[in-house]
Amino acid sequence: MDDIRIKTVPVGMLGTCCYLLWREGRADCAVVDPGAEPERIRDAAEGRRITDILLTHGHFDHIGGVAALKAEGTRLIVHRLDAPLLSDPQRNASWMIRAAVTAPMADTLVRDGDRLTCAGIDFTVLHTPGHTPGSVCYQTEAGLFTGDTMFHTGWGRTDLPGGSEAELQRSLARVRPLAQTMTIYPGHEA
Repeated sequence: MDDIRIKTVPVGMLGTCCYLLWREGRADCAVVDPGAEPERIRDAAEGRRITDILLTHGHFDHIGGVAALKAEGTRLIVHRLDAPLLSDPQRNASWMIRAAVTAPMADTLVRDGDRLTCAGIDFTVLHTPGHTPGSVCYQTEAGLFTGDTMFHTGWGRTDLPGGSEAELQRSLARVRPLAQTMTIYPGHEA
């Protein structure tokens, strides 16, 4: 873990936490939830090539910068149940901001328990439905990237299309024990 670097870039009107991860000495990085302001995210990469974009879920405030950051060879990763949100402004809730936010089709559709290596960093996928049907957390040796499943002092809303309070409570029961021993990197600071 000592050689993994993590940079947080709050982006967009909702202050989505976008994370850049890389191993010291490598020229590539992974990005989690590039919700907006792709130029700020690219600047934060400090010249590193973005090889992977991991989405914790498909809401507009987590996918808004994807199209501008996804280059040839960049892998876009999302849970299979949230893949339809990427191209559907109604389902990804971008109607809330009177916009039609979309992202390209995903390259890799994940399921619970899948293991990925992105920019030399190993990730394990934890399916944590409730905020959306395909919400996931990504577990690494550096910590747990929870998206809107869990914040430092709460959790994501369940009143948008596909949300379920009962499912979210089950997901929180699964994630809370990990939060006792790991650093949590939430989808929003508040």
